[in-house]
Amino acid sequence: MRGRIVLLAALAGLALGSHAHAQAGFDPARLASVSAPPFARAPMDLAFRDQHGATVTLRQLAAGKPLVIAPVQHACRNLCGLTLEALRRSLSGLPLRPGADFTVVALGIDPRETPSDAIRSAERLGGAASPGVEALVGSQAADEKLTSALGYRYSWMAVTEQYAHIAAVGVLTRDGRLVRWLPGLGMKPAELQAALNDARRGEASGLADQIRLLCFHFDPATGRYSLAIWRVLRWMAVGAATLVLGGVALAFWRERRKGAIR
Repeated sequence: MRGRIVLLAALAGLALGSHAHAQAGFDPARLASVSAPPFARAPMDLAFRDQHGATVTLRQLAAGKPLVIAPVQHACRNLCGLTLEALRRSLSGLPLRPGADFTVVALGIDPRETPSDAIRSAERLGGAASPGVEALVGSQAADEKLTSALGYRYSWMAVTEQYAHIAAVGVLTRDGRLVRWLPGLGMKPAELQAALNDARRGEASGLADQIRLLCFHFDPATGRYSLAIWRVLRWMAVGAATLVLGGVALAFWRERRKGAIR
């Protein structure tokens, strides 16, 4: 009996050790990731400034229509510009139009930027005065509260003086519920159209979608969702360790009970 208990304890240690090793390894997702929490909803009444310097909220910009949001650094000359240009191309292939059917927003994630910086993003989306095209800047608190609610993680990189972030575009219902995140690069107009159709019907991500996203994550290298096998293995290790430790505890309890009966 004691030998079996020792073996069970050793197996539990191996399971927990594997989990700890996976956790200790380098994880780029700690710097930048897109992982929407269940039933994600944007706080619609946070104050931002648009490219004209006016104070606005997402609720005002939505005006009863879906929102398409692209988190960017307005002054970025690399990934963000490509993301907005790719979004503009996708928008041009839709029967739905910004302003009439939805509002597209370039959301600045750098609190140091000003409305004059935001103008650059608005121009990339079709023009600073185009209907339904908005580029926002906000305080650090507002930026973090909004992106955190939608599961968009980014990190400041002191070496490059830029933010590490994922090229992604979020589609929201008119009341701020997240429909889905789409790849910022390589997004097909049909994907955006389908997300907007869901948003117009008020169909945000349901429980089944959230369960699927526990095992899949957005891969910035491929621009698609891929199986997060290490995440699955970590959860399996934790589950196995829990079961084994439970067996160890039960075995100790049975042994003590037998001793008490004798």
